[in-house]
Amino acid sequence: VHLMTVLRIYLIAAFLAVAVYTVLVVGKHGWDLVSVFLQDLNAINWSGQFNLDFLAYLWLSALWVAWRHEFTPAGIGLALLASIGGMLYLAIYLLVVSFRVDGDLKILLLGPGRAKA
Repeated sequence: VHLMTVLRIYLIAAFLAVAVYTVLVVGKHGWDLVSVFLQDLNAINWSGQFNLDFLAYLWLSALWVAWRHEFTPAGIGLALLASIGGMLYLAIYLLVVSFRVDGDLKILLLGPGRAKA
C-alpha cells in the first residue's frame, strides 16, 4: 500500500471521528468551548495541561502552514484557520494538498517552492 494512500485514509478517518465527536459534544454541551477551555487552563489540572499542549500543537500547525506557503498573505490566512481549526481543518487541508501535489510527500511537507530548491 502506498504511503500517501495510508495518509489519506488516516486523514479521512481522523476528520470523521473528530467531526462526529464534535457534533455529539455540541449537542450535549453547546458551543461554549472557549470558556470551558480557559477554565480548565486556569484550574491547573490534567484537562488544562491537555488544553495547553493542544494549543501549542495548534500554533505549531499554524506556523508550519504559514511557513509552507512562505508567509504569503494566503498562507497567513490559512495559518489563522489552522490556529483555530485543529484536526478538522488540518485533515481537510492535507487531504486537498495531497491531491494537488499528486502524492509527492516532499512537496506536501515543504511546499512547492522549497521542494524544488
